[in-house]
This record gives sequence, C-alpha cells and structure tokens, in this order.
Amino acid sequence: MRTARATAAAVTAVIGAGAAAVAAGRFASDAALRIPSGRPLPTEPGLTVHATAAGQVALTRDLAALRPGRYGLVGERFHAVVGPVLAGTSHSADTVVRRLERVTYGTPEPGDRARFTPNVHVGDPATALGVDHTVLDVPGELGPLPTWFVPGARDTWVIAVHGLGATREHVLNVLDALRRNQFPVLVPAYRGDPEAPRSPDGLNHLGETEWRDLDAALRHAVDSGARKVVLYGWSTGATMALRTAARSELREHVAGLLLDSPVLDWESTLRALAGARRAPGVLLPLAVRAAQGRTGLYGDHRPGAVRLDGVAIPTQIFHGPDDAVAPWRFSRRLAAAHPNTVTLQTVRGAPHAAMWNADPAAYEESLRRFLVPLM
Repeated sequence: MRTARATAAAVTAVIGAGAAAVAAGRFASDAALRIPSGRPLPTEPGLTVHATAAGQVALTRDLAALRPGRYGLVGERFHAVVGPVLAGTSHSADTVVRRLERVTYGTPEPGDRARFTPNVHVGDPATALGVDHTVLDVPGELGPLPTWFVPGARDTWVIAVHGLGATREHVLNVLDALRRNQFPVLVPAYRGDPEAPRSPDGLNHLGETEWRDLDAALRHAVDSGARKVVLYGWSTGATMALRTAARSELREHVAGLLLDSPVLDWESTLRALAGARRAPGVLLPLAVRAAQGRTGLYGDHRPGAVRLDGVAIPTQIFHGPDDAVAPWRFSRRLAAAHPNTVTLQTVRGAPHAAMWNADPAAYEESLRRFLVPLM
C-alpha cells in the first residue's frame, strides 16, 4: 500500500513538473509570439531623460545612447527625433547629449523613461511627410488589408512591409528615397497589425503564415499594372519577402528583394527576445518547443531555416553585427552561399531593423544603386 501511494505521489509530482514546464515554455515563447506592434523591442535598453535644452537632449550614458545616426525617442507620453551625439557640450559623466531634431508630440521631461526606436515618423504619408497617397483595402486571406499606395511613374513597384514590434510607420523612413526614384509604393498592414485582421490563434508566426498577406499585396500590384515588383522587408517582413519570392504563384514578377535585418533563424530570434524578457536560460529550449507546438514553425527543411533555393533574383541585405535580435551571421552565410545574387551591406553600430538609422545617406545611396538596374 505504501509503495502504491509513493508511486502515485511520484507520478503526480512528475505530471505537476511537466505541466509547469509547459506553462513556463509558453510564457517564454510569448516574448516573440506576442510582440506588441509599435513598441520598442525588449532588447532595447531603457534610458532616462536627464535634461533638455534648445536642440539638445541629455540621456543616460549607455551604448545605445552613443549609437551613430538618427532615431526616434519614445516615452510613455512623447515621441521625438534625435540626431548624432553632440561633441563639446557640457554634461555629467553619466549622461550623453544628442541633437534633439524635433518633438513629434508630447514633451520629454527630466526623469522620463525612454527608448530608442527606428521609427522617426508618426502618422501616415500625408501627415508625416506631406505625401499624397491612397488608402486601399487589399483583399487578403483573412480579410481586407489596409494599405497605403503612393503613386509613381514606373511600372516596377515596391511593396514594403515592416517587422517585429513595428507598424507601417517604419516604412516612412525610406519613402522619400523611393519616391525620388519614381517607384509606385504599396505599404500593406498584415495579420496581427492593429488595423488588420487578427491571426486565427492571436500569435505572430514570424513570417511563416504572414507571407500570404504580402502575396495578396503582390497580386494587387500585378493586377493594377505592375510589370515587376521589388519586395522590401524589415525583420520578419524580410522573412515574408523571402517566403513570397519562393512560394508565390506570381513569383515570376518579383524582380528583386531588399532585406533589412532579416530573421533567417527564428529559433535564435525567439531565444534573444525571451532572454531580453529575463527568461532563465533553462527555459529557452522549452520556449522553442512551445513555439513549434503553438505555431507549427519548422521552416523548409529544419527548424529555423529560411533559404533562397530557387530564388535566383537580385537581393540586397542590410545587416550588421550589433543586431541582438536576428544574428548577422545568418545573413553572412546567405550572402556567401549566393554570391551571384545576394549582396550584403554591412552596417555597424545599428540595432535590429535600424540599418537606415545608423547612416541614412549611405543607406539610401546603396538603395538607389540596387534599384536603378531594376527600373
């Protein structure tokens, strides 16, 4: 009798431990599968606003605050745009002074907590940039996809899609550069975005199912007269572009790919995001298994693989070693494996999906050089 009771107790403990492990894995996987739109990723450190003056803002001294380039600075009640670190300004040893280019809304005050974001614009093409555009509802697999359309003179179109933690506002960073070259531009929302249909399970699939919404935008472009299309994606939007170029029935219309900080190994990205949310290392393998079970994320041949097999089209990757979300080594491998079609533009000092921010002028010149032959 005692043996039976001991065995029952042991089984109950094992079941309890197993259930706890499953719950812990689900919790850790939420770091990647439930990323809120339009908020900085958890890998982005929190900073404190120490002081503001005419054209200046003093922030906590941190590697993030010392990055080169131009960024959005977002707090609970404000959005501002900061430029480079200002040399020769008076400040304390624990602060950094950057150029304060503009305050989009609200007012950054001393003591406010803030984070950097790649988004330097808020609103739509008209309110943010004064650019005329049309709002479309592109028919998607799950329902209509709100889409900005900016007209252009060419018959090669660009379809641009944001990635993790972002919204369509991210695309506004490069919209003027695309317009200068007279490309028509489609900027669709996709499943999981606040204004788009909800994913059936409410989870982010890191591009594995979301690519079908990019495919719907591609169909709209072709039906509307696009002879060729360049797919341009950031983060998981880049994953969507790769998937669409490989799987779409209209892939023969895809003339090129622009990939910024592509998520090429979803397991590494999930581990990075879960770790940034302070998930213990022991939970990370459970988070990967939980994500697989919840979303079916297995890739083409092995977990995490995104390949360019069969996609022999010009591809430009913008990526760098300081990306803490999507490891740069996978972009290097991809470029090395496809030297005739893939070019890697290495950008140093930039976090995930912020390659433009580190040096906008150099980025846009690379963008122009890639696009000119595709016109």
